[in-house]
Amino acid sequence: MTERKPPGISFETWADRQIREAEERGAFADLPGKGKPLPNLDRPYDDLWWVKEKMARENLSFLPPTLVLRKEAEDALAAVEKAPSERVVRDVLAEVNDKIREVIRRPPPGPPLNLVPFDIDEIVREWRERRERTENKDHRPE
Repeated sequence: MTERKPPGISFETWADRQIREAEERGAFADLPGKGKPLPNLDRPYDDLWWVKEKMARENLSFLPPTLVLRKEAEDALAAVEKAPSERVVRDVLAEVNDKIREVIRRPPPGPPLNLVPFDIDEIVREWRERRERTENKDHRPE
């Protein structure tokens, strides 16, 4: 703990002395990032930079739950495109469908969801067709 500022000394002088003494003790010698440039210096100043960084570090969102779920549904459809098997397609869609059904049952505050559960069988059928077209294209002699 630092000592209290003695009376009669300006705050600047007292703070400078504290910093100088800490440097002499080597208190700043092994700090992470020593010798590296400060991050984000090229970005325009944002008053809430620290809030945004903390939210990103802790994987938090400031979006309403319905918008988060819309994004998750969109990401699920993108994951279906790259899914290696029908089982993975069904699992990804079933998980999102459960969340959609829950939000439909108990709507959270914020904008409306405007989603219905995915028709898993229809999406699997489309997935199979795309996969077959891709496989046929890859095995076709040129």
